[in-house]
Amino acid sequence: MRAFVYEPLPGRVCFAPGGAADRLAAEVAALGLRRIMVIAGGAETGLADDVVRGIVGLVAARFDEVRPHVPADVADAARRLAAESSVDGLVTIGGGSTTGTGKIVALTTGLPLICVPTTYAGSEVTPVWGITTAGRKETGRDPRVLPRSVVYDADLTAGLPRSITVASALNAMAHCVEAYWAPGANPVTSLAATEGIRVLAVGLRGPGAVDRERLLYGSYLAGAAFAVAGSALHHTICHVLGGAFDLPHAETHAVLLPSVLTFNAEAAPAAEAQIAGALAAPAAVPALAALYRDIGAPRGLRSLGLTHEQLDRAVDLVAERLPIANPRPVGRQDIAEILESAY
Repeated sequence: MRAFVYEPLPGRVCFAPGGAADRLAAEVAALGLRRIMVIAGGAETGLADDVVRGIVGLVAARFDEVRPHVPADVADAARRLAAESSVDGLVTIGGGSTTGTGKIVALTTGLPLICVPTTYAGSEVTPVWGITTAGRKETGRDPRVLPRSVVYDADLTAGLPRSITVASALNAMAHCVEAYWAPGANPVTSLAATEGIRVLAVGLRGPGAVDRERLLYGSYLAGAAFAVAGSALHHTICHVLGGAFDLPHAETHAVLLPSVLTFNAEAAPAAEAQIAGALAAPAAVPALAALYRDIGAPRGLRSLGLTHEQLDRAVDLVAERLPIANPRPVGRQDIAEILESAY
């Protein structure tokens, strides 16, 4: 076995099928919180009301101005409300954008964060934050943004449309794939990533409908693997595209994954074999293509609103980040070919 370092991240993860409200109340009590700011997008207001019913008397502020990629003005507004309301803790109820908003408040305030995910983003178990200023998305790692508790309840994902479910679960799968070759990759993260891919694929192909409990479990494994392994080429491209062109986060990850995997497969044969095994197939790239066909996955950056004229600008912006961690050396022309393939 090669030498490696695995640094487990602190945090408490609670799976509570049908019991998010009671579990959240218990987690709030365990942290001794008395004045909470609840962060949930406007579309999730009703869901949030139900989840916080056990702690409603402790809610000192609510923030609903959630937007993808956490624009700087949204971050400023959320931080300002937290300060004005003298809160001692944060609760997010929603998808990755909601979690990201809570993280950016925690980053500057040090307030403890509890996350209740309603999609399969996986960011609720990572110490990664992001903020977008003037079309440039900046990301970083900081232990202050790592949630103290996460409450998973598959019932909260029941209202997700099929298209969002698929894109969100494939976003999680992209976390798994990148975890094999990101800078902090090790046998433990690969183990989580392999099981994550297997569970997500089975969940997406559930008989008659998706298996939401498997998808939620798989998204947790994906986030846990990515949290330790870190990010590489795939995430760099997605963050650039999201910040510069306001492309939807999960769909961008889903569209880009086949192109990046195809680019890297031959250069990472051990990872390719593990991915193929998780997909119960002899080879990873055709197995992923078959999964995409079976589940009606989103295809093409064009379908997400990117114009062909914007591709050159996208290549330039990604190339500015070179060198980028990747199992295969990558240059500007490689980036152009990956984006053209994904377009």
